[in-house]
Amino acid sequence: MLKFVDYDIVFQEIPDEVTLAINISNCPNRCIGCHSPFLWDDVGAELNSEALKLLLEKYGSAATCLCFMGGDGDVETLFSLAKWLRENSVLKIGWYSGKDKLPTNFNADLFDYVKIGPYVEEFGNLKSPKTNQRLYKINKDGVLEDITHCFWK
Repeated sequence: MLKFVDYDIVFQEIPDEVTLAINISNCPNRCIGCHSPFLWDDVGAELNSEALKLLLEKYGSAATCLCFMGGDGDVETLFSLAKWLRENSVLKIGWYSGKDKLPTNFNADLFDYVKIGPYVEEFGNLKSPKTNQRLYKINKDGVLEDITHCFWK
């Protein structure tokens, strides 16, 4: 089961998108220097299709993208929710994973963007040219295009 702690409309997580970002708890990665250690605990409300439906009714028209911020603890449920969202919304779909690589059962058809990589303090976040993290735009042919450079100014 996935749980979410909060959500917000954000402008910096996915380039050129107005994003409804959902912060998912019970993060198994526990990166040193994490900016959201409150997401390590198994807290919050269940994130399911009903919760997504309510969020879409409330904020869907204000956003162009919905991004799952986490979910590494239960990727099967995350993928199921992405599939539901793909079938029931016109929003683009993103996923921020803290893992080094995508799971073997990753389905690129369910996502438009995916960020991988744990936060490593010495390398910094996506805004740092030294970052180990990568944000990919998933093209229609399923090819992952590295767009991390969009964060570097």
